[in-house]
Amino acid sequence: MRAALPDAAALRLKWPNDLLLDGAKLSGILLERVDEWVVIGFGVNVAHHPELADRATTSLCAAGATSDAATLQSELAATLAHWHARWREEGLGPVAERWRERAHPPGTELRARLPDGGEWHGRYETLDPGGALVLRLADGSRRVMHAGDIFLL
Repeated sequence: MRAALPDAAALRLKWPNDLLLDGAKLSGILLERVDEWVVIGFGVNVAHHPELADRATTSLCAAGATSDAATLQSELAATLAHWHARWREEGLGPVAERWRERAHPPGTELRARLPDGGEWHGRYETLDPGGALVLRLADGSRRVMHAGDIFLL
């Protein structure tokens, strides 16, 4: 999506599935496994964005981008094909490394809402080898999170 944005350096990934532009949600990715297949869905706020009570949102249009949805779709497909090929050839390592480069920095304070309704508060540490979030809690313990919602504090 670099060509579609006025300043790609302002993009950050938020585990597990959000793309933020200057801290506001621009895009989300959903994955669902069906038998031996993984279905991937991208939602990108191109022309408009919702107003949400619990997080800031934005759109490409609001950021001054001139790209349309068709161009963006083409760019996303090419980028996905590139990273899928790397994952198939080299494993998860290069994908996780690129994610770490584009994510919030280690030490970022987070609130994690767990699937069972519980919450953890701590600081982002890293990704584990399988891509799960590693969170350092205030008491020094580490928690590995495989699913849930993350809020940057």
